[in-house]
Amino acid sequence: MQVLKTILAIKSIKGYFCNMRVGFLLSLALLLGFTGFGQTVLTPKPEKNLVPNGSFENYRRKTNNIKQAVPWRPIASIDYYHNPLDNDTTVQKGAFTGDSYTGFRFQKRYKEFLQVKLAEPLHRGTVYEFSMHIRLAYWSNAVLRSFGVLISKAGYSKQADAVKANIIDTIAKKGGLFKAHEWFIIRGIYKADGGEKYITIGNFAPKVKKDMVRMNLFKVGYKEAYYFVDEIKLVKSKAYEEQVDIEIVGPNRREEDSTLNVNTDIKVGDKVSLNNIFFTNGKYYLQPESYQELNKLAQYLLKNPTIEIQINGHSDNSGLKSKNQKMSELRAREVFEYLIKKGVQNKMYFKGFGSTQPVASNDTDEGKAKNRRVEFQIIKK
Repeated sequence: MQVLKTILAIKSIKGYFCNMRVGFLLSLALLLGFTGFGQTVLTPKPEKNLVPNGSFENYRRKTNNIKQAVPWRPIASIDYYHNPLDNDTTVQKGAFTGDSYTGFRFQKRYKEFLQVKLAEPLHRGTVYEFSMHIRLAYWSNAVLRSFGVLISKAGYSKQADAVKANIIDTIAKKGGLFKAHEWFIIRGIYKADGGEKYITIGNFAPKVKKDMVRMNLFKVGYKEAYYFVDEIKLVKSKAYEEQVDIEIVGPNRREEDSTLNVNTDIKVGDKVSLNNIFFTNGKYYLQPESYQELNKLAQYLLKNPTIEIQINGHSDNSGLKSKNQKMSELRAREVFEYLIKKGVQNKMYFKGFGSTQPVASNDTDEGKAKNRRVEFQIIKK
C-alpha cells in the first residue's frame, strides 16, 4: 500500500513533462532512488585527534625511554611501558588500548610532566574537547586531588607558565583521583584563544605536597602517587562548533590536501610507492617539496584509522651496502615521524631495505633514481 501511494504521488507531477514516457522514466528513477536511499549507510567522518601519537603506540625503538614515542618530550623522568607489569595483579593491568602506555610519579617535592606539540595550532573561538585515561598504580600510597592538561602557545617550563585559564583540571576535593586501580577517563572543554601549539600533562598545583592525600593514614613514610596514562585526545567539539565566515582574496588561496589515490580493494601485503618524495642529497632530511605527497598519505590514513602500515625505505647500489642500509632506514623513519606529527594515529612501523629490493636496473641513472624510493605496505586492514 505504501509503494502504491508513492507511485500515485509521483504520477501526479507528470503533467509538468511533455510526454508520458518522460513521466514514466522519472517515476521509475525516483522510486529506485527512494529504495537506494533506504539502503545507504552513511559513515561518519573520523574525528581528527590533534594530539600526535596520543595512544603512544608508535615508537622508534621499543624501550622504556618515552623520547622514543615520537614526538613526546618529558619534563623530569616519565616511564614508558609496552606490556603489563609482571607483578601487577589488578584486573585492568596494562594499557587502556593497544600495548603502550606511560607512567607519572608524584612525591611531596617532586612531580613529572609530559609535553607534545599539537598537529596544528588551535583556532581562535573554537571549542575543543580534551580527554585522557588514567589509572592509579597498585603500589601508590597516596592519590592526587588534581591532574590535568595545560594548553598553551609556548609550552611549560616553570610554575608561572601554568595559567589557570589555560588548564583543564580534574579536581577531587575529597578522597582524590582514584577508582579501585581501574582505568577512568578525565575530560573537559577548552575555548581557544588562538595559536595554542602545545599540551602539557601533569599536576599544576603550586605545591604538590598539599595536593596529595595519603591513602593509609596509619602507614608512615614518604608519600607517592603514581598514575598510568593512556589514550590522550584533543578534538574539535561538534556541540560547540562555531560557524565563521572566511573570505579568501588574492592569489594565495590554499586548498586542503587531497587524499592519496589508493585502490579500494588494496590487500594486506600490497605496497604503494610514494612519488615526489625528496631528501637532501646524501642525507635523510625531507625537502619541502615532499610535503604535498605526504600530506595526501596522512589524509588517507586519517580517513582509514584501522589500517596499519609499514614505511619502507630503499636505495640504489651506489656506495657501501651498510651505508645504504642505514640511509634507507633513516629516510623511512623521517617519513614515519612526519606522519605522526601531522596527527596520524594509525599503528605504523618503518624499515630500511638498502639496495636489496631494486625495481629497475642500477646500470643507468634513471634506474637508480627509481630504486631510491619510499613506499608504504599494508600490514593490517
